[in-house]
Amino acid sequence: MFGAERARQMRAHLLEFAARAGVEGMVVPEHKPNTRRALALAEHARDRGRLDEVRQGLMDAYWREGLDIEDGAVLARVARAGGLDPVAALSAIEAPDVLARVDAMGAEAARAGVTGIPTFDIGERRVVGAQPYPVLAAEAEAAGARRRA
Repeated sequence: MFGAERARQMRAHLLEFAARAGVEGMVVPEHKPNTRRALALAEHARDRGRLDEVRQGLMDAYWREGLDIEDGAVLARVARAGGLDPVAALSAIEAPDVLARVDAMGAEAARAGVTGIPTFDIGERRVVGAQPYPVLAAEAEAAGARRRA
């Protein structure tokens, strides 16, 4: 997607950014996964009141353990740790209605012009990607926000 050299630079930048923010133990996997099934697992978890647990499990699996979140065994492990039946979860993430919800959210984001995650819309301004607090604060001020005393 970005080319090997650009991806290497982005990984290095992300690790430095995380370290400056106090995040320790982060892994930046070489493989950029297709997250459709992971997002379907999150939707299945949302329906069962377990979204926070599963979302955290997916983040830890990818960013802390460097696991492939396309892999069914990884998704089953995350589901189980998140309080879900892993067999039912793996079945649900292939269900047409769940996948349609994931696809609809992606289409909605594309229509809104979202090109990266996270995306912050601040007034009429848009900031894409993980940014340090001073960048977000400057954008908010440029959009008319005032700092608290």
